[in-house]
Amino acid sequence: MILYITVAAVTALLAGLVDNHPKRQSYRLTRQQLCNRVCLTAIFAILFLLSACRLNVGNDYAKYVEFMHLVNCNAYVPTEIGFNLLVKLLYGLSGYENFLLVFAFYSFVTVLFFLLAMYEQSDEFGLTFFLFMTLGYYFQTFSTVRYYLALAVALYSMKFVLRRQWGRFVVLILLGSAFHKSLLVVIPLYFLASLTWKKWQLAAAALFCTTFLFMQDYYLTLVVFLYPTYEDTEYLEGGTSYISILRCAAVLLFAGLVCLMRKKTPAGAEQDGSGSQVSAVSWDRRFWFYLYLNLGALILYVFCSFLPIISRIGYYLMVSQILFLPMLLKAVPDKRWRRLFRAGILLAAVLYFAMYLKKGANDGVLILPYRTFFFHDMVNILSEVN
Repeated sequence: MILYITVAAVTALLAGLVDNHPKRQSYRLTRQQLCNRVCLTAIFAILFLLSACRLNVGNDYAKYVEFMHLVNCNAYVPTEIGFNLLVKLLYGLSGYENFLLVFAFYSFVTVLFFLLAMYEQSDEFGLTFFLFMTLGYYFQTFSTVRYYLALAVALYSMKFVLRRQWGRFVVLILLGSAFHKSLLVVIPLYFLASLTWKKWQLAAAALFCTTFLFMQDYYLTLVVFLYPTYEDTEYLEGGTSYISILRCAAVLLFAGLVCLMRKKTPAGAEQDGSGSQVSAVSWDRRFWFYLYLNLGALILYVFCSFLPIISRIGYYLMVSQILFLPMLLKAVPDKRWRRLFRAGILLAAVLYFAMYLKKGANDGVLILPYRTFFFHDMVNILSEVN
């Protein structure tokens, strides 16, 4: 636990030195740009090495080693073609079942996509990265590695949605879905969140949501069709997350408060935390996109708790919070209120991180204790036991 706290603190301090909107000078590398490169490289190295050097850390680490063994033996596994081809390629290049290299590849790509997404899209990289660490997104990459690579791709793809670059968005999502097919769900969801909804359309959407109350069997049948391996298993039990409901509700409430405060700012422009003005059109487009994503997540967690994949779908929407909160915070016109809201966000994130680490050794998380292949050996997988 001390290791994780130290890593979170050190990388957050480095992230605080990064300015992802630096002033540029022609034919010259500024001091801030150099600082950005050094800090980002250090952050990437720390996060990548911590993840790549782990051994049997994560809820399903051993299960993935088993999957890789079965893929290498040409046996059936319920994993996507991208994962299977990657395993065959890396095992073939290594000459043996080098599962450590596969996990290292996933660590590299996942951390890279997350950092790129935060640096390119956040209004304040330091705060976004702090939320990324304290809300558990990084440490959860130790488990369900296929899904969290897909989540990183989903976060990165949001910039293409906001720019209306639909071709690039769809191609990126299709490539990512080769490693986790649940990523395909963001194509319709992100498109719907990008629309300018009218009141009657919102009313129709609310009416549609009522179908989740009396058509549960139909939706479960659809899930089994998409995930046949879930049939007659405990994965169909469903469930919801009250913490996620609380997070979405709190973010939506904060967004509403910021909207009220924005009415005092001049028409046609928005004030950010530094006093500079940004395009109102750009700000509004991002605001409503992130707002609808969080509203959609809240609806899913409240009305669709019977779905076994609800947490995965919800996280594709909720991950926008690490971009949305810094954006909202910088739009607060009053400095005193901005400082108060910042303190509240930081405190809530720290408390969430403490709660997360407290259950780090529990089933379903299992990121504690941390083990590395330098000092530990891998436990026998199911194929070896049999």
